[in-house]
Amino acid sequence: MSVPEHVLVIGAGLAGLRTVQGLRRAGYEGRLSLVGAEEHLPYDRPPLSKQYLAGEWDRSRIELASEDDLEELGVRTHLGRAAVALRPGEVELDDGATLHADAIVLAVGVTSRTLDGQPGSIHVLRSVDESDGLRDALADASSLLVVGAGFVGAEVASTAVDRGLAVTVVETAPVPMERLLGERGGTLVARLMTDAGIDLRTGVSVASLTATGAELSDGSTVSADETVVGIGGRLDLGWLEGSGPDLSGGIPCDERGRVEGLDGVWAVGDAAAWTDPRTGDRARLEHWTSAAEQAAAVAADIAGGDPPPATVPFFWSDQFGLKIQLIGRPGAADEVLTLHGDGLDGGAVKGTVLGYLRGDTLVAVAGFGAARLIARYRRPLSDGVDRAALLKFRDTLS
Repeated sequence: MSVPEHVLVIGAGLAGLRTVQGLRRAGYEGRLSLVGAEEHLPYDRPPLSKQYLAGEWDRSRIELASEDDLEELGVRTHLGRAAVALRPGEVELDDGATLHADAIVLAVGVTSRTLDGQPGSIHVLRSVDESDGLRDALADASSLLVVGAGFVGAEVASTAVDRGLAVTVVETAPVPMERLLGERGGTLVARLMTDAGIDLRTGVSVASLTATGAELSDGSTVSADETVVGIGGRLDLGWLEGSGPDLSGGIPCDERGRVEGLDGVWAVGDAAAWTDPRTGDRARLEHWTSAAEQAAAVAADIAGGDPPPATVPFFWSDQFGLKIQLIGRPGAADEVLTLHGDGLDGGAVKGTVLGYLRGDTLVAVAGFGAARLIARYRRPLSDGVDRAALLKFRDTLS
């Protein structure tokens, strides 16, 4: 593929910005355009449920690039403009403008899922404006209901507890963060929540939601001054319908980020379903590090450079006074064993490290306040060590 004259990036979040920066680092000297549905300059989303929501960081701390930075990159921005149609070599925006390019990168992310009949006064949290609104609301509240105990819900609950609010968390799964950490890992998050004084209700769903609380599927009720719904992201790809690919599981890509069936189109970030070259499976990884790594790979592919080294997925979450870290793909595991600590046996959660095995092969490692140990497991995980080698390595760290 020849180096394109004009690269158009749709989405001005982390993945979109890192793609632009990666292209320039790779020596690309052609035209660059960046389209963002929000009017804001690119900003970092993870702090929106943590330091920024808590008021510990001001707006400047979450900015990823200033106007001067973008000018230095030589990128033309179209902020406050949403893409509404994709055609070969062009994208139509909601103001009627059509942008032409010979390489297009889709970095569109996802939107917040909501409950059926959710009142407009109920908070969701994905944008900086939504974080601003929730922070203002919590300043005058004494109680908070959090629907959903995924990583955003857990982080919001942690932030609210630290602010002195009475917090109730409702989760349909048997434990918090089950989808990411599995049931055994989720039990440790449950302990963090209950030890912090949170009223955690698992295995129940919301039957009805009002501005002042909820009725749950078990017939119980919860009253709260404010409510946040954090039940994950929703694909918002209607504007791509008719472009060719099956979008039901995200934007289908090969291992380089090239979109299936669309020449000259790549995808990165939360909505991109990349192919794992080791297994052939496609998966969407809604994590900060994955977005940045995909952007680097796509930038290299477009610019004709060497691809960056292969990495393993990495996720982290700051909550209840410690950092939860995860490397690998725990969803592929059929067994979880304790490598360090005794959190699963009722001891301290901090310092607990779990190993996730598929058959006899290590596929993921999770740590709770154990950053030093997690860093040591990157190599054995990349090597796909078996159980015996894993336990032997574990014993060298004890």
